[in-house]
Amino acid sequence: MRTVIALVVTVVLGLTLAGAAHALQVGDKAPDFALNGPDGKTVKLTDLTAKGPVVLYTFVAAFTST
Repeated sequence: MRTVIALVVTVVLGLTLAGAAHALQVGDKAPDFALNGPDGKTVKLTDLTAKGPVVLYTFVAAFTST
């Protein structure tokens, strides 16, 4: 579970840094990507979606001082 949470936080941060030019719209399919989890194992989006829907949730102020 921690691996999935870390992956989601990393994805959200990466999408935020990508900028509005690459932003997905509601209903768009996310491009496949792979990231290393906290245990060092590679986790791919396609591996997660093979198990069912994936929901990304962001905490806008989670990494700020406010």
